[in-house]
Amino acid sequence: MTIALIAHDAKKELMVQFCIAYCGILSRYHLCATGTTGKVVGEATGLPIQKYFSGSQGGGEQIAAKIACNEVDVLLFFRDPNLKSPDPNDMTLLRLCDVHNVPLATNIATAEALIMALERGDLDWREIGNPSL
Repeated sequence: MTIALIAHDAKKELMVQFCIAYCGILSRYHLCATGTTGKVVGEATGLPIQKYFSGSQGGGEQIAAKIACNEVDVLLFFRDPNLKSPDPNDMTLLRLCDVHNVPLATNIATAEALIMALERGDLDWREIGNPSL
């Protein structure tokens, strides 16, 4: 199972703290992230993280492509709600999660709910993205 991590600049420290708190659970999964998010989380936790480009260089689009190809099972995308206008690329990520039935957390409360569901086995990787199973 692959979990993708993205955090806007104002939420990177929150993502780091989240990943430190749930390092034991996250270590059981393949993690990928946009460049800077992956770098700061990896340095803080020691978790192996496949890093793509930074968000400004197209890392979000790389993760979007992985979602479209059913190669991401969960997206943790800590968004900054104080940005003046939503980035069209961010909206594409949200839409792709809806289209491909990828569980998505855009804040820490939902991320904790998803992580706890993973811990309990409520999100069977074979069923994610394929509700007919």
